[in-house]
Amino acid sequence: MSSEPLHRQLGLQDDELDLIRDTLGRDPNRTELAMYAAMWSEHCSYKSSKVHLRTLPTEGPSVLVGPGQDAGAVDVGDGFAAVFKMESHSHPSAIEPYQGAATGVGGIVRDIVSMGARPVALLDPLMFGPLDEERNRWLLEGVVAGIGGYGNCIGVPTVGGEVRFAPPHSANPTVNVLCVGIARADRLMTAATHTPTPGSLMVLYGATTGRDGIGGVSVLASATIEEGSEGSRPSVQIGDPFAEKLLIEASLELIEDDLLEGLQDLGGAGLTCAVSESATRAGLGARLDLDLVPLREEGMEAFEILTSESQERMLAIVHPSNLEHVLAVCAKWGLATAVVATLESGGDLDIRIGGEQAARVPALSLTEKAPVYERLMRPIRPNGDDPTFASFESDLDEALRSLLAAPNVASKRWVFEQYDRMVQGQTVAGPGSDAAVVRVPGTMKGLALSVDGNGRYGSLDPYLGGAHAVAEAARNVAVTGARPLGVTNCLNFGNPERPEVMWQFSEAVRGMRDACLALDTPVTGGNVSFYNESGGSAIWPTPVVGVVGSLADYRLRVPSGFPIPGLAVYVLGESFAELGGSEFAETVLGMVAGAPPALDLQAERRLQDLLQEAAAGDLLASAHDCSDGGMAVALAESAILGGHGFAVTLDGDMPPHVMLFGESASRVVVSVAPEREGSLRGLAATRGVPFRRLGETGGPRAVIDGMVDATVDELTEVWERAIPRLLGEAS
Repeated sequence: MSSEPLHRQLGLQDDELDLIRDTLGRDPNRTELAMYAAMWSEHCSYKSSKVHLRTLPTEGPSVLVGPGQDAGAVDVGDGFAAVFKMESHSHPSAIEPYQGAATGVGGIVRDIVSMGARPVALLDPLMFGPLDEERNRWLLEGVVAGIGGYGNCIGVPTVGGEVRFAPPHSANPTVNVLCVGIARADRLMTAATHTPTPGSLMVLYGATTGRDGIGGVSVLASATIEEGSEGSRPSVQIGDPFAEKLLIEASLELIEDDLLEGLQDLGGAGLTCAVSESATRAGLGARLDLDLVPLREEGMEAFEILTSESQERMLAIVHPSNLEHVLAVCAKWGLATAVVATLESGGDLDIRIGGEQAARVPALSLTEKAPVYERLMRPIRPNGDDPTFASFESDLDEALRSLLAAPNVASKRWVFEQYDRMVQGQTVAGPGSDAAVVRVPGTMKGLALSVDGNGRYGSLDPYLGGAHAVAEAARNVAVTGARPLGVTNCLNFGNPERPEVMWQFSEAVRGMRDACLALDTPVTGGNVSFYNESGGSAIWPTPVVGVVGSLADYRLRVPSGFPIPGLAVYVLGESFAELGGSEFAETVLGMVAGAPPALDLQAERRLQDLLQEAAAGDLLASAHDCSDGGMAVALAESAILGGHGFAVTLDGDMPPHVMLFGESASRVVVSVAPEREGSLRGLAATRGVPFRRLGETGGPRAVIDGMVDATVDELTEVWERAIPRLLGEAS
């Protein structure tokens, strides 16, 4: 038994207990303490991050729904909206990787459904420790199996993501998931379009409520993971994808039939969150009877029912005149239902069990009145020499092979082949492309989707780490020819109570803000994941950014690989002598040091505008972003993905290895038919984008100025077999 007071055991500070007392005018009881602990947790309240997140741009001509709802939404034209959001399930995945990842998928899908959208795509940004450690291999295998096992069963394709590896992510893997859905713009379920009134009913439907997930947000997601974390397994939810599929279909039918005044997923903090947020959005209170909640375990106490995070549950607000129809739809889909609460005037939550009052608290005090902190910040400056000037006398051909075999660069086919990426039949470009592309059903429109986050950059300069994440995710969308419309994010950091971590977070948000403003990509929502550390080991500051873009005609998507021989190869953008923070510096030189590449956001904007215009004019045969591994890896991957070799030459004054492997920003390798070269060059000059002709595509070999000479088949084998070999599945 702990000797600590109950409020501290639940994660509340002494001054927070005093604030609760002031709010209630008395001491809170045990149930009320559990409610406040869940809702005032870092995961639910954003109490350490809110002051910084408020600086992000959230409005724009395409934004239909911004932060504050279950998910954001942008207008993609012709009356359609793309609804999207990213979440983290890192803490539970560190303890139980299969269920942690699976329930992360289930939760974010329900967020999209609660907005009235049908989920059409999943993307999974994942980060683990090095694969030479057995636990990291176990985590990777479990997380990938969980994502595939859940996503495949509910019929939502996993079309993209990224997988990175770094020692700081060994104790704390980073497991993020982005879901995108499609809805009619005029049928979105938002607080602005649906206004419940006193007397409306709260209907809980879906799975029954058990003890799994209790403490998920306050104990697990809002504290560091320490030794003996196996004891936290009861805080990890258990998923049932087949129940989720029924829940999706029933929810969308209820919305289509216009039967609901509101809808919310029961995710973090369970019933407490769903009821309090729904009441707050309506400007009302609620009377909740816990005896009416369908339970799957006997003897559950009030605080357990209120904070359970059992999966596959939704809370609908229903006018009494529609109740019978709602219950009939749920019954058709085999879902249990219960009218558990009624909206009331006054603003309080009056919670009953066994005929007695279990809790009475103002709904606003749990949500909008949660404490907000401006935590101390302390800048840190990484040490280390700039690898740009390090001596390198080795073979460039061997260096390229080393980079293609590096886990951060190598093919992730082992991962994505476990996902169903073609279900629903709308996937135009899936994993392995710069950006995934899915069709908007019933139209010629396409959605281009990308995620990006580079913790190595964030560790060296968190401002640039945040800015680069936005720029590269948007660039990946732009290389397909699509126009980036909006951003969601998942900000993965250590303990915010440490001034160094809070400074890193602030700088990363500042970088994201500047990039979003420059690129006209407002933030529609996202997630903050703090406390990703244990035993003195914290993850690298890793802001992950997801971007959704639109293509007027999905058939005009520009592919990543060289499609045919005889094309001219160009690099768009300017190369500088920059090896700081590069994959080459870490993999070949053994250095994580220096400054990440500089980022001229106006140059980035000009490049992205050029890519969209060139694609619309059918000038590009292929386009591939230069990122991890620099121009050499971009060329090699273009050859691997397209199946055609190339011969290029270099010029300039910088050393060849710096030119080939530096990761200067705002660069794209493109191929163009000879008869269209003049048009591309003219357009680039007009747009103010530097360009250089490198050579031509063709033949079975990849040749770079006589310094690299290998067959495409050889490079493909190195690239494809690296991950299976590390997992012991290839000789």
